[in-house]
Amino acid sequence: MRDEKIAVRGVLVGREMERGPEQKIRALAHWVLARDDHGIAWLTLDRAGESANTLSEAVIRELDEMLTEIEGLDAKGLVVRSAKKGGFAAGADIRDFRGVTEAGEIEARMSEAHRIVDRLADLSLPTVAVVHGHCLGGGLELALACGRRIAVPGARLGFPEVLLGLHPGLGGTVRLTAIIDPLEAMTMMLTGKSVHAEKAKRIGLVDAVVEERHIAAAVRAAVDGTMKPARRSWKNAAFSLGPARSLAASRMRAEAEKRAPSAHYPAPYRLISLWEEHGNHATAMQEAEIRSFSELLASRTAQNLIRVFFLREKLKGIGKGESGVSHVHVIGAGAMGGDIAAWAAARGKTVTLSDLEPKALARAVGRASRFFAEKLHSGIERRDALDRLIPDFSGDGVARADLVIEAIAEKAEVKKKVFAEIAPRMKPGALLATNTSSIPLEVLREDLPFPERLVGIHFFNPVTRMELVEIVSHDGASEETLARARAFCGDIDRLPAPVKSAPGFLVNRALTPYLAEALLLLDEGVKKETIDRAATDFGMPMGPIELADRVGLDIALEVAESLKAAVPEPMPEIPAWLRDKVGKGDLGRKTGRGLYDYDDKGRPRKDKDVPAPDPRMADRLILPMLDACVRLLREGIVQDADTLDGAMIFATGFAPFRGGPIHYARQRGADDILAALRALQAERGERFRPAEGWQHLSEL
Repeated sequence: MRDEKIAVRGVLVGREMERGPEQKIRALAHWVLARDDHGIAWLTLDRAGESANTLSEAVIRELDEMLTEIEGLDAKGLVVRSAKKGGFAAGADIRDFRGVTEAGEIEARMSEAHRIVDRLADLSLPTVAVVHGHCLGGGLELALACGRRIAVPGARLGFPEVLLGLHPGLGGTVRLTAIIDPLEAMTMMLTGKSVHAEKAKRIGLVDAVVEERHIAAAVRAAVDGTMKPARRSWKNAAFSLGPARSLAASRMRAEAEKRAPSAHYPAPYRLISLWEEHGNHATAMQEAEIRSFSELLASRTAQNLIRVFFLREKLKGIGKGESGVSHVHVIGAGAMGGDIAAWAAARGKTVTLSDLEPKALARAVGRASRFFAEKLHSGIERRDALDRLIPDFSGDGVARADLVIEAIAEKAEVKKKVFAEIAPRMKPGALLATNTSSIPLEVLREDLPFPERLVGIHFFNPVTRMELVEIVSHDGASEETLARARAFCGDIDRLPAPVKSAPGFLVNRALTPYLAEALLLLDEGVKKETIDRAATDFGMPMGPIELADRVGLDIALEVAESLKAAVPEPMPEIPAWLRDKVGKGDLGRKTGRGLYDYDDKGRPRKDKDVPAPDPRMADRLILPMLDACVRLLREGIVQDADTLDGAMIFATGFAPFRGGPIHYARQRGADDILAALRALQAERGERFRPAEGWQHLSEL
């Protein structure tokens, strides 16, 4: 099809963007090549059958074919851009990585991909990447292989590979550290955080930020050399010296250890070593990048973190659909209710927030204002979010809301009283949701005139950080109600996990034995810092003592008491001193004192000179949680092991590199866990008696 002129109007349908030439030279499944009237070639990526561009092996192979075509053209320059509405490219196709555990095979595949991307970098004609939307991972590596980069306002560029237990593997480690300040480059890669277009221009990652209507002119300026190039940092020369890199690398390792312990997450440390050892030799660094990436990808850690990525995608998929919710009314302006209201307002919902105490409303709005100031990028966004959050002392918003969420005291009689007051005022079709953490919905629906519209929408503390929301069903709830509740979570960028109504639902039912066992250890005289270290050494983001303080000792006590009374399996005794603490108002982080004391920034004051945990302590904490998870699957409280694993990771931070509680149990082996539980049962009592179902773990 070389030189054949075929119209390509429609390739960029639905976008107000520079389309480039209207005639193409060649089209493959994923790429379109055209040449404009100025002699500039345009290579457009439009991955077939996908809503977003990713760099699959097929896409890379076709790029190789297109580069051969381009080398034969008499073109003045080459533009690479995307036809997708969402952005340039979201990175490599992670589906290609699942289950690949042979490092040699990966290395051969990556070497071939490098050869192709290097062809793009080595073209004799000027090359320009035009990026909009997301430009991440392999997509950014493709853009870095071009001589110039132009960003459309709103673009975000970054390397999230570290979140998958990897580092950039398609030349990114080499090219990024060569183009921008190496310290800035390493920070981007070590944290996985993306930068917006304006910052990308500031640090030299892109040469220009240009409105869409000016892209054509900017491309011509980049090709003919009149566009001013991004300024290189003086640090590029400074860090070409080995001693300077070694000093910086030492500091990077210390900082990385705080966020991602080397015992569990090797990728950051491999990346630091790559740069430290080869930062002044591009060829050697590229070869080392390929080897290191291949070894990491074949590791259990990376494969488990890739699993976590797909668990997130599964839960996102559950949240698709139309919620029909534009106005949310929240009852209760405490820590949970106020933060639910703030989050929904930040995500575009009109929110009315009511409380019996005007001071509580004032505190909630003040907290929301600080959150908006910290997390929303522009003054307009912050203003609009505050405008959408409406204090409503009289509760008038109930009559206008599409969704009413109660977030008041965890007492069934109090919640039912509120339901009786508001039900007659709610408009037809509006959903009524409870944020209860443990009360069965069968109890709360009693006397409700529309039980089919009652649903549990259970957020976790802190609302602004915890991604998971339990969508709690009961046998009287309509499927429409449940579907709308799940879609509402999707609307506000939260991950819905469908669970059945039962004491503690999913997360609290599984988490409570873990927290309760930690309190028993504390009662036995074990230092709280030692207990927390046993959990963090296992891979938990914080220990159970600090977590109990974070949740709130009052909430933890209420949940523990309700579960002890409601579930058939033996639960640990609740220490009397915990009730005393709650009675005194020492509730944890929110009151400045709980199991730990807290400084004025909300950080726990910890004794650093404490004994290391006994090697078996982690099992004593973690295995009751795993046992509860098996019970939940056997009882059908959650539909499948993947949903359970995703819920526990995104609600509790269960060690992501282990892939979820059930996945970890399968990898460790049911026989090993059963033996450990029976040993603990003989030593510590019936609360460690294994649940039925361990022998069928692979089938759960």
